[in-house]
Amino acid sequence: MKIKTLLAASALALTLPMAAQAQGTLRGAERGAQDGADAAGPVGAIVGGAVGAATGTIGGILGVEDRPRFRSYVRERNVRSYDYDGRVAVGTVLPNSGVTYYDVPGDYSVARGTRYTVVNDRPVLVDGRHRIIEVIE
Repeated sequence: MKIKTLLAASALALTLPMAAQAQGTLRGAERGAQDGADAAGPVGAIVGGAVGAATGTIGGILGVEDRPRFRSYVRERNVRSYDYDGRVAVGTVLPNSGVTYYDVPGDYSVARGTRYTVVNDRPVLVDGRHRIIEVIE
């Protein structure tokens, strides 16, 4: 019984980071595995990694730790906000013209092609098609 549980947890722990695209997943898995190993040895590391990966994914593209620092980074640059009449939410596609898009600095672990802008005074991350992939609250 213990071997089946261990194998199932191992499979889950190994597939979650590979399947997820959110950058917070990997950091969450690392932290969860370390905390689990400290508390309960190898089995704790496997379970902690899976739980940490799920928690990290909830944090979004930047991850929970990077969000306040990124928000400050954007504020310090006095990026002009684009006034948008629509809803500012994940999935919204912003116009190609009238909005200025900026490169995300390399010290933030985001996918290649991810850029940022400010819409209605809220920093957002966008993909190459100008689709909002994260609203930084």
